[in-house]
Amino acid sequence: MSVGTKSMLARGKAVSANEQLQKIQFARLKPFEEALKEVKEYPLSTKKLEIFQINLGKMCNQVCEHCHVDAGPDRKEIMTQATMESCLQAIDLSTSVTTVDLTGGAPEMNPHFEWLLDELSSRNLEVIVRSNLTILLSNPKFERYFELFKHHQVHVIASLPCYTKENVDKQRGDGVFEKSIEAIRRLNQVGYGQADSNLQLDFVYNPGGPGIPGDQLSLEKDYKKILFENYGIVFNRLYTITNMPISRFLDYLQALGRTEEYQEKLVNAFNPAATHGLMCKHTISISYDGYLYDCDFNQMLEMPVNGDQKHIRDWADFQIEKRKIITNEHCYGCTAGAGSSCQGALA
Repeated sequence: MSVGTKSMLARGKAVSANEQLQKIQFARLKPFEEALKEVKEYPLSTKKLEIFQINLGKMCNQVCEHCHVDAGPDRKEIMTQATMESCLQAIDLSTSVTTVDLTGGAPEMNPHFEWLLDELSSRNLEVIVRSNLTILLSNPKFERYFELFKHHQVHVIASLPCYTKENVDKQRGDGVFEKSIEAIRRLNQVGYGQADSNLQLDFVYNPGGPGIPGDQLSLEKDYKKILFENYGIVFNRLYTITNMPISRFLDYLQALGRTEEYQEKLVNAFNPAATHGLMCKHTISISYDGYLYDCDFNQMLEMPVNGDQKHIRDWADFQIEKRKIITNEHCYGCTAGAGSSCQGALA
């Protein structure tokens, strides 16, 4: 990647949702709704709600080239405690929810993060924290989160897009790989990823360029072998996630002049089997300011849920199940190849 491209990405150039949608219309290619109709999945509708995914803010200590959130140190958007309380009220009203998935930015940077963990730990739920790892070593106040995660039995899903220093630092910034390895060692020391432990540590792989992830199980075997042999670290599972042509990754594609090529690749790799397990069918995504979306990607494109109730404070009257899911051409990213979700491959 050129120095000019890196500079553009580092600035976190703001692009409106409408501008992004215009750029990802996949000109001359089959609309996503038409692809769904051909496999009898249209209209795409929700099933039983299982996962509450809450974006705690766009503030992050890193500026990654693939970030669809456009997160970074200069972002000020952060969820308030009042909005968190509305989320908890909605969770308590939702009898089918089994998992709360905390994301960002770096969710650990939210000033009410510990309070929210305390509240969630009193409920019979799986709590996921999506960590970039380096945040845990960026400030002494975050270092106690290793023990905090253990205390609350948090399921840590960590970003580690490759097992080599060169590829990770290229995608996420200089020095990120070494800091990530050290953070993983610290998590291993408190029990995460160990065979005799119930402390779950999973990694997320996403391609370093305009490609579709390879086989998830094969990549997981490679990760486990190389990371253990070279660094003595262990983990539970690897999730492969396709990069969405949204925000900073869209800027990256355009800088390379490969936007249309990538779009065609996603469309041509459409897999009908992946439509059955799409995460939007059983997940609700809540933005830092409390608005409701079918998924995290729709959230970043400002495409709220169908219906009149669009905010978490309206939850008492919100009909979460059997609504039509809002789709656009970016949805091809979730159905390409083996499929892609926040829990990895789908097919």
